[in-house]
Amino acid sequence: MQITSNPPVLIDVLVPRDWVQTRVQQMALDAALMVGFAWFVALAAQIAVRLPWTTVPITGQTFAVLVAGGALGSRRGAGSLAIYMLMGMIAIPVFAPGSSALALDGTWGVHFIFPWLGTAALPWSISSGGYIVGFILAAYVTGRLAERSWDRKSWGSLAMLAGNAVLYVPGLLWLYFLISTDWVPAGAPMPIGEYIPGDGNWTKTLVGGLYPFIIGDLTKLYAASLVLPAAWALVNRIKGR
Repeated sequence: MQITSNPPVLIDVLVPRDWVQTRVQQMALDAALMVGFAWFVALAAQIAVRLPWTTVPITGQTFAVLVAGGALGSRRGAGSLAIYMLMGMIAIPVFAPGSSALALDGTWGVHFIFPWLGTAALPWSISSGGYIVGFILAAYVTGRLAERSWDRKSWGSLAMLAGNAVLYVPGLLWLYFLISTDWVPAGAPMPIGEYIPGDGNWTKTLVGGLYPFIIGDLTKLYAASLVLPAAWALVNRIKGR
């Protein structure tokens, strides 16, 4: 029986596996790559826009998550985002700026990387916690499709779209739960649902957690779908393929 394997993902071509000779070295390399991409997502989280009608900011994280999944593959991509979540849980300020940093008073707030305004929290204690869990799923799905060479094709944006769609499932479910239970954000004078217009909990959930992000996410996933094929073309040219 012939054993087949998936094509290598981008990181395996950039950092060939024959550079390491033992399993321990391979594990150390994988760990270093996952931690590095976790910090890449943390950096992207510092590009944030606070909209007046939701406590969930628009950030550059989606782009970084999709690139991480496409570059690392399913297991390492998901592992990288799991590390990112754990970093925030153990008090390393890697999550997006909190409501207090971007203002939670019906005004706009914009932040671009510096000064570093990252936050640390348990995912279930913040309104964007469901999306942080969704990052893990998105990186896995995108990475899985990259392992089938979707990331180097002209229609690679479909892989990014699939990953982006999966991201919203836990994000919206968690936001709905918080709205329906009248959860009050830290430092806020009233429940989260009071900041979001609309009638009914599901309407508020979609207004606060989906509709404002559609255009931005489509832009970011399109950018990610361009970055990976371009990186493949550059690598193949350098390596003379």
